[in-house]
Amino acid sequence: MRTVRELFDLSGRVALVTGGGRGLGEQIARGLAQAGAAVAVGSRSEEACAEVARELAQEYGARTLALKLDVSSEEDVRAAVDRVEAELGPVDLLVNNSGTSWGAPAAEMPLEAWHKVMDVNATGAFLCSREVGKRLIARGASGAILNVASIAGLRGSPPEVLDAVGYAASKGAVIAITRDLAVKWARHGIRVNAVAPGFFPTKMTKVVLERAEKLVARNIPLGRTGGDDELMGAALFLLSPAAGYVTGQVLAVDGGLTAA
Repeated sequence: MRTVRELFDLSGRVALVTGGGRGLGEQIARGLAQAGAAVAVGSRSEEACAEVARELAQEYGARTLALKLDVSSEEDVRAAVDRVEAELGPVDLLVNNSGTSWGAPAAEMPLEAWHKVMDVNATGAFLCSREVGKRLIARGASGAILNVASIAGLRGSPPEVLDAVGYAASKGAVIAITRDLAVKWARHGIRVNAVAPGFFPTKMTKVVLERAEKLVARNIPLGRTGGDDELMGAALFLLSPAAGYVTGQVLAVDGGLTAA
């Protein structure tokens, strides 16, 4: 029987974290590095990813790599995974965290904004999962994929709090992708799960929280937004051997909001 330390040990594993240059992606990348994984972080801002990669290497002794990555581009995704495999080794842990949003009343949502959000959040998660998944299957290797969804994909939001129907739809799609790939790829030893964060202070939520943080906090049973290390543990669990019998699940990390 493995010890608890062994169940959460990711030594020798190689992880790719999209959107890893800031916010929740950086938080998850830090958890992976502390657990012993080699970590590649990629986003459209290679500079931000390079800073995170440097910090992970300096603070935790992790092997790291920074990538410029547009997850909505097949060519970018393929090239990024090629580079990770060449420099760190075959990817066996994938975190689909890259995301964007567009705030507008649903009746006025521009179609181009809808497409942009869906392309990054939903199509990007699919493209990265497809690229890593097919390589795992070809190698006959097991692996784990973690999709960063949102409670917006689980429930509707009052417009006073969040008026971004494209974001909600894209995160609902991410949840559907999670469940379907989990069933399809279980036979290959690939687990696919998701976290659904509630309100965490990030660049994406800054405008929402500046406008409505008190209203948001009043509706959260724990009475506050998430902290800068409070998604890390849930993500690490779902990516680690500790969750070896868990697949197709969506774990809300929201201070109890979806339970209220």
